[in-house]
Amino acid sequence: MPYLGIILVIATVLFGRLSWVNFRRGNYSIALTCLVLIGLMLRLFVASDLFLHPWDERYHALVAKNMLSHPLVPTLYDSPILDYDYKNWPGNHVWLHKQPLALWGIMASLWTFGTNEIAVRIPSIILSTLGIVLTYKMGWKLFNRQVGYYGSILYAINGLIVEMMSGRITTDHVDIFFLFFIQLAILLAIEFAQTRNKWINLLCGFTIGLAVLSKWLPALIVFPVWFALIKYYGRFTWKEIVLHGILLLTIAFVTFIPWQVYIHQQFPLEAVWESNFNRMHLTEAIEGQSGPFYYHFSVMRIVYGEIIYIPLIWLLWVTLKKRSNSKYWALLLWIGIPYIFFSLVATKMQAYTLFAAPAIFIVAALFIHYLIVNKGRFRYKWLPVLLVVLLFALPIRFAIERIKPFNEIDRNPEWRRELLQFSEKIKDDEKAVVFNVELPIELMFYSGIPSYLEMPEDHIIDSLLVEGYTIYFGNHSEVEHKYENANYFTLVKKGNPY
Repeated sequence: MPYLGIILVIATVLFGRLSWVNFRRGNYSIALTCLVLIGLMLRLFVASDLFLHPWDERYHALVAKNMLSHPLVPTLYDSPILDYDYKNWPGNHVWLHKQPLALWGIMASLWTFGTNEIAVRIPSIILSTLGIVLTYKMGWKLFNRQVGYYGSILYAINGLIVEMMSGRITTDHVDIFFLFFIQLAILLAIEFAQTRNKWINLLCGFTIGLAVLSKWLPALIVFPVWFALIKYYGRFTWKEIVLHGILLLTIAFVTFIPWQVYIHQQFPLEAVWESNFNRMHLTEAIEGQSGPFYYHFSVMRIVYGEIIYIPLIWLLWVTLKKRSNSKYWALLLWIGIPYIFFSLVATKMQAYTLFAAPAIFIVAALFIHYLIVNKGRFRYKWLPVLLVVLLFALPIRFAIERIKPFNEIDRNPEWRRELLQFSEKIKDDEKAVVFNVELPIELMFYSGIPSYLEMPEDHIIDSLLVEGYTIYFGNHSEVEHKYENANYFTLVKKGNPY
């Protein structure tokens, strides 16, 4: 019986009720606090798996752990025993497959809380929870408290963000960092457009640079949104817009360019390859991640609910109707540019457009507010009520499907326990090496011992034995006991807990 999941659902309902009551009474701080607690509970529940997930969390976790010893040298195989191909990111030595900020964040968490799976996820838990507050502030500052509140509900319970934060699905913590810094940069752009405070603009540029250091150049989406917001509030001359825009760009480039220069100087082969590999995503479906042109527009219904298209079409209509109101253009650009761009890109993955999620939440919230305020103008009085209910209920349904509160999940599976026991046995042997093990990345995370999925050739084994290495062979396929000085072990094979 999934008692913890049942408790989670009950607590979510109770805090949700408390939040709504306080919101209706004008106690906005209490209402938002309850939403943050709901979001935090959902995130802690999903992030409590005591094992590393296969794509891509285990790689991010291992690289971050290795960076504890050398923060400026990201490595996967920290001390490779076998030859490696620098073009093969799942088996490389110097690992530049992702920008460094999320890895540094995980590294800091591992340093603070120890080498464990929960520590890997703590930065994403924090950032994705703060995103609830950022969504509220954005909706409030652009429109009103009601829009901010409805948007923050949608952010708090969004299933994809919660799953991404937990490491259960591909790109995980990197996309959470990217989402957070994009959202923070645009909130700062709103603040700057409203207040003319130049220091906020400098901070916005710095935050854009951090977003680039999270997941590269799609972070530049902030610039057209920044311009639309500046134009909407109309507090700057064209000369001031140009000057502040140049300053924004300069601070952003000063923030992220040093790392790019550094890696191209220190690791030129890997850096050039990864740059080319990134460009290959534009024209080739990398690792089989393909899809039709409309892929991202189709996935939208799963991420945000099947009727999310209605608020988006409404936004397009309002934007064209109020052409001079560039506040709506800012939202449209934030959503439209990523979706159109990544629709043209050959490689398709659902998280590529996740950084547009706050804008989509705000648009949905704005439409919900419109329906509530104007419900008396509808010919069929039940229609706006139905639309409001569905705009909340459908995302909640998908959140339940992704969070799985009623599923029996083995949070600490037997294979993980055995892997830890084996790691404890070998971790102090500086000359140990493991071959033929099903989970080499996880084993290296726990033990720090070089571990490989495959079996090397006989002459490599012989040379390693001569050099005094302690060799261990796993059993995910048959291994002949032909090396007298080697060790053989058996581990439970990994299964899917979901």
